[in-house]
Amino acid sequence: MDAHEVSSLHDSMRRYGIPGVLEPVDPQNPAGAWRVVDPVDRHDITDAVLARVATADRHRPTRGFIIAG
Repeated sequence: MDAHEVSSLHDSMRRYGIPGVLEPVDPQNPAGAWRVVDPVDRHDITDAVLARVATADRHRPTRGFIIAG
C-alpha cells in the first residue's frame, strides 16, 4: 500500500474498530510503501488488516425500510 491509500485505510480501521499502527516501511521515505503493525509486539499485520477491512466493507449495515405485506 502506498502513502495515498493510508488515509483511507486509517479511516476504515477507526470506523470498524480494527487495531493497528500505520507506518512507512522505510521511515526515510514516507511517500513510499506503508504497512500496518501490531501496536503491542510491532509485527507486520498488513494482510490481516486489509482482509478485515474488506470484509467489514462488504458486510456494512445499510439503512432501509421493511414494508409489511
